Amino acid sequence: MSQQPNYSHLLEQIYRDIAPWRTKGRVANYIPELAKVPAERFGMAVVTVEGDVFTVGDAQERFSIQSISKLFACTLAFQLLGDELWRRVGREPSGTAFNSLVQLETERGLPRNPFINAGALVVTDVLCRRFVRAETALVQFVRRLSGAPDIDYSSRVAQSELQHAERNRAMAHFIASFGNLEMPPETVVDAYCSQCAIEMNCVELARAALFLANSGVSPATQEQVLNPSSAKRLSALMLTCGTYDAAGDFVFRVGLPAKSGVGGGIVAVLPGEMAACVWSPGLDANGNSLAGTLALEWLTTYSGRSIF
Repeated sequence: MSQQPNYSHLLEQIYRDIAPWRTKGRVANYIPELAKVPAERFGMAVVTVEGDVFTVGDAQERFSIQSISKLFACTLAFQLLGDELWRRVGREPSGTAFNSLVQLETERGLPRNPFINAGALVVTDVLCRRFVRAETALVQFVRRLSGAPDIDYSSRVAQSELQHAERNRAMAHFIASFGNLEMPPETVVDAYCSQCAIEMNCVELARAALFLANSGVSPATQEQVLNPSSAKRLSALMLTCGTYDAAGDFVFRVGLPAKSGVGGGIVAVLPGEMAACVWSPGLDANGNSLAGTLALEWLTTYSGRSIF
């Protein structure tokens, strides 16, 4: 690969150019605690496999990672079950909203992929079956991957989500009716809401995802998180399913495997080189950060780096 781009310069340029877009979009107001986050926040970080860290804006401010947690939950479940995981959750883009129940009935309780809510509930069920407290196990996992021992979930955000989790509860009971949950639905939904309430900053998220850019090995700890083939497959799932039902447009614009969350974060990886994370709370109609998507598009355009 050619010489590493000047990421410091690129991030500064993006930070300047993104200013008019920082208050565009809508903060996720259906979760009351998330509705309180100032829309103008913007942070971005790039962490290379060599350990270089580049940041701009609010990259050190922690935020609710929400659905980005599904990436780490899926990784942990795959560590436990291997390919057996795919007997309970599919690997196809859904084409419907992340919280849709429509396909569950026609496909008899088998969620399309682990990055929609139905799939994430099945993944959380795997963790609930193996750990006394699944949310604690996941927190410990991301602490290890990121090298930040004080990462935790916000009980305030978790409670806020639990109070507005009727659709997830319905989904969990529906999946259970087809025999695809092993633990009580309420246990699974409680753990799921807590994992979504994990708070991390852009640097921590980029560092935690870096194993996917490094053949499954965490550069910080040298831990083999996944074997190279599994890391490739998980990255492929991110590419096709990681940004809700806008994955096609996101790949067209950005050209990197990525996972987004309604907290406004997006984490993306460039195999062999780096992981990037951007945070901007204003969301587009699909639930992806509006300014964040644009920032990642500019990053790959200006640097000439993508997987294509």
